[in-house]
Amino acid sequence: MNFELKTTKNKEPTVYKTIYLKCSLAERVEKIAAENKTSFNNVVVSMIESCLKEET
Repeated sequence: MNFELKTTKNKEPTVYKTIYLKCSLAERVEKIAAENKTSFNNVVVSMIESCLKEET
C-alpha cells in the first residue's frame, strides 16, 4: 500500500482518540516516522486518510 505523508502545517480542528496497537506494529510505524523525520501520529493519520481515499 502506498501512502503520502501529509504536511503538519495548516492544521484542521482535531479530536483526541486512543488506540491500542501490537508492539510490532507500533515499532514499524515508529521506524517509518523516524525515516521521514515526522511524528508517529502523522504517519498513522496519513495511512488512515490514504486507506479511506482508496475505498471511494
